[in-house]
Amino acid sequence: MPVIEQISDNTDELIAIRRDLHQHPELGMEEIRTSGIVADMLNSWGIETHRHIGKTGVVGILKGNNGDGRTIGLRADMDALPIDEKTNLPFASKTPGVMHACGHDAHTTMLLGAARYLSETRNFPGTAVFIFQPAEEGLGGARAMLADNLFERFPCDEIYGMHNNPTAKPGKVGVKPGRAMAGADFFDIHIRAEGSHAAMPHQSIDPIVIAASLVQQLQTIVSRNTPPIQPLVLSVTQIHAGSAYNVIPSDCTISGTMRYFDLELAGQVRSRMQSLCDGMASAYGITIDIKNREIFDVLVNDEALSHVMLDIAAEVVGKENVAVTPDVVTGSEDFADMLRVIPGAYCTVGHEGTIPLHNDGFFLGEEILPIGASIYARLIEQRTANG
Repeated sequence: MPVIEQISDNTDELIAIRRDLHQHPELGMEEIRTSGIVADMLNSWGIETHRHIGKTGVVGILKGNNGDGRTIGLRADMDALPIDEKTNLPFASKTPGVMHACGHDAHTTMLLGAARYLSETRNFPGTAVFIFQPAEEGLGGARAMLADNLFERFPCDEIYGMHNNPTAKPGKVGVKPGRAMAGADFFDIHIRAEGSHAAMPHQSIDPIVIAASLVQQLQTIVSRNTPPIQPLVLSVTQIHAGSAYNVIPSDCTISGTMRYFDLELAGQVRSRMQSLCDGMASAYGITIDIKNREIFDVLVNDEALSHVMLDIAAEVVGKENVAVTPDVVTGSEDFADMLRVIPGAYCTVGHEGTIPLHNDGFFLGEEILPIGASIYARLIEQRTANG
């Protein structure tokens, strides 16, 4: 059973929707235009529509024509990234400094494609729940929807999501059962020292020198304090200090991220980071404050439902194009928060284009649109009936 013909016939419309969203990207919790388009389309197809879930989220409810059945949720994210697009595509972003460099415009389009098809056919029992989530890129969109009683208001028996993958063969679907994607912290370390004239450094306690040393010490945590057989990443990604050539500043801020798969190990790393900051502060007689924010949970796919998702995807792309993904991914995804509440699975779908995600030249092959929409639709048609 290949790509659904009725969805394939609407490929040009799917491409038009995706390109419009791509031209008008919006950052997390600012998806006013995007969520409005989503809600208007769902309404036009006769789907019960709820707006402003978790601020800018949208939920659509569709009952099938085949009697009672189970309730299955499908989720797509809508937000873009703070990146200046450099693709030179004719439908490139018209918003300076904002770009769909992660494929969320395609995710939204695929779920809309499935929703339209299902609204026209309604050949399933039970209920489909279409969840369009804001602010996936580290801004807590899933948690905002959950705090807005997402699953109390719209209960689901299972939930599924997907992400485009530019590193995989086009049409190749992969799922990693169990622990699949990393949990993530964002951290900020504020060094409060003493500034001086740059020509008189002996009058200062230089926070930049301290920061340079502290960055080196932080890098020893993974190499010397965590078991080498347990994956963990700690990256310093920002250093901010100073505003003049001839001034040693008083303050310096170091920021970065930790990615992990084991909650206990993550706790140990946070403790070690605190100890290093305390030790450096004591050595120099200054104050160093560290703040760790737990942004993403570890994404854990239900073992059985992972294989269910692969089997259904195989009906769309062929058995030769589905596989269990052998390795965990150190990237993070806040769909993990929803999977902590409702069992489900999260797959990746390959597409044309080799430029990685979160790159200003990212390109997404639009052949993925009817594929993803068809997988979503088959999930509803089959899982609502499966008791």
